[in-house]
Order: sequence, then C-alpha cells, then structure tokens
Amino acid sequence: MRIETCYFCSSRIYPGHGIQFVRNDCKIFRFCRSKCHAAFKKKKNPRKVKWTKAYRKTFGKELVVDPSFEFEKRRNVPVKYNRELWTNAIDAIKKVETIRQKRQNLHIMQRLRKGRELEQERDIKEVQRDLSLVRSPAVGLKERRKLEETAEQEEMQDSNDEQEQQEMEVN
Repeated sequence: MRIETCYFCSSRIYPGHGIQFVRNDCKIFRFCRSKCHAAFKKKKNPRKVKWTKAYRKTFGKELVVDPSFEFEKRRNVPVKYNRELWTNAIDAIKKVETIRQKRQNLHIMQRLRKGRELEQERDIKEVQRDLSLVRSPAVGLKERRKLEETAEQEEMQDSNDEQEQQEMEVN
C-alpha cells in the first residue's frame, strides 16, 4: 500500500480515501477531499490559495530547500523483500523525519525572530515619538535647576576671579 499526495494541496492521501480524476490524456489526478477536487475543477491556482502547501512554500511560510525532501520522491522500481534492508529503511526514515522536524523548527524560529526585531524597532520609534508622554515633567525641572546652579557657580567664580585681578592691579 502506498500513501499518495494530493495534486492540489500536497497533503497525504491514505489508502481508501480521496478522489481520483482521470483526464482524457490518461493523466491521473488524486485529491484528498472534495474541497481540493472542486478547486481543481474551478481552475484555481494552488499557489494563490492560502491553505495549500504550495502557497506556504512560495510565501516563505515553510521550508523549501531541504535535502531531506528528496527521500519523498516516488520510486517505481520494485525491490525484492529483504528483512535487513526493510529495517534499515525504517530506521533511516525515522532519522530523516527527526532531522526534518529540527530544520522546520529552526526555520520557524528564524521567521519569528524577524517579526520580533520588527516589533522592537516599531516600539522604539513609538517611544521616541511620544517621549514627552513617557518622561516625567519633574525630571526636566531637576535638570534645569542643576544647570542654573552650575551657571550661578561659574558666575560666582568669574566674579571672584575678576575681584582678585582688580586687587592685584591695585597693589
């Protein structure tokens, strides 16, 4: 028994499920459900329908380039049954699946990280734009008082220096 893929949405079709459509030129189309079959008959483009895998791949929502996808390619060469070969194949399938899961999780995290960076930039711009709402008015008063005090101290020092110079000139 073979697990097929839907022609329209690329999901899995298990034995005994789905719809088959055979065109006049003997091309076989397999669909997982009537939704996909109806969309195909309406000549919808799977890359423009948001719930298909083709859409998700074209718009960067899913991993596109990954060597592990080559294992899913269909091979029509019959192989004589060998127990050892069968167990090795099952182990390899499990390893490939774990590797694919790790890569997909990494891809998702990178997409989320980009969104977080954009959100941070937006927040920083908003805070800079509305800083007067965030900053306390008392902070500005304290800074002004400090500036005034330093200015008065400088004036006092300047006046003291002038008085000392005048006294030195008189003597």
